Amino acid sequence: MSRLRLTVRARLTLIYGVLFLASTAAALGVTYALVSRRLTDTVLYTGGELPAPDPSAPALQRPLLIRQIADRTRDEALQALITQGVIALVAVGVTAVLIGWVVAGRVLRPLQRITDTAKRIAEAPDADRRLHARIALDGPRDEVKELADTFDVMLDRLDRSFDGQRRFIANASHELRTPLTVNRALLEVASARADAPEEVRQLGRTLLEVNARHERLIDGLLLLARSERRVEERSFVDLADVVEHVAAHYADAAVRIDASAEEAPTSGDPVLLERLVQNLVDNAVKYNVEHGWVRVASGRTPDGRALLVVENPGPDVAPYDVPALFEPFRRLGADRVASAAGAGLGLSIVKAIAEAHGGEVVARARPAGGLTVEVALPGERYETSASASSAT
Repeated sequence: MSRLRLTVRARLTLIYGVLFLASTAAALGVTYALVSRRLTDTVLYTGGELPAPDPSAPALQRPLLIRQIADRTRDEALQALITQGVIALVAVGVTAVLIGWVVAGRVLRPLQRITDTAKRIAEAPDADRRLHARIALDGPRDEVKELADTFDVMLDRLDRSFDGQRRFIANASHELRTPLTVNRALLEVASARADAPEEVRQLGRTLLEVNARHERLIDGLLLLARSERRVEERSFVDLADVVEHVAAHYADAAVRIDASAEEAPTSGDPVLLERLVQNLVDNAVKYNVEHGWVRVASGRTPDGRALLVVENPGPDVAPYDVPALFEPFRRLGADRVASAAGAGLGLSIVKAIAEAHGGEVVARARPAGGLTVEVALPGERYETSASASSAT
């Protein structure tokens, strides 16, 4: 059986209530002892305060009657004290617990704000790349304010670190493109010489393939760095048009492309969205079976979002391996990029583009092998396009 876990607010309220009840019960006990002692002293030394005995009683029984009356009076007084005291204790205890609940809530309100901010950051689709939210807690300079400020400083440094990493990747990729372009030109010139022996031509072709793979890797890094930034300038895009356009480029592929292009209006960067569809189809074509097929479909989800589905047969994929496929430089069964199949950035670029547009990507392993990848993007009305064209 799982252990009962109380919130901090509930624990504080419980502590307030227990301490108040314990202190009040102790006060009631002390009062009871003092009153009991006082009444005993009154009976022993101040008999005149007691009611007069019955004059008709025999003289020998009068002291005994006085004692009985005194004992009964004391017992009734103490019983009334303890009864009324317990009732008051319960009533005031309930009030104290309610007040403690309210006070604990007010004391913990800044901590709840910190928790809500942290949860909002953690649940954001781009939480692994952007940390723009801040707590910015106002109030006196106490321990809670210091905690919130420290949390904001940590988020600020992490955010700057993510930005610096993206800039480094983009700048390094730009710097590497120039020498690779020069290498390609030199290799092409050397291989095209009429007097070049066959060994040199073969070596040139091999080096050109290696150079082309490096160029694809750098282009992928540049696109990944670009797609990790949130799209600010958006235009109307129908994924149905993108699906038809991309499927036409794979008409001569070794596998069959089954395209089902239904209306899927959204908004975003048309170039990036086309690259998203192209990467998914390209990945499905590369990791397929002999004489296989690729299904590409666009449409809408029940809640109005634009939906893209790409499905293909292929190698068996364990369900726990699917999330790793969307990490950079990860492919099925390999962690390195030394392969002609690609640079290992295709699906990570898909994920980055979808999240930059406020969407999400979900992949599932097919029981017969291969993957089913679904991309859901924010929906858009066709009036957006119509109004934009009329405005121009």
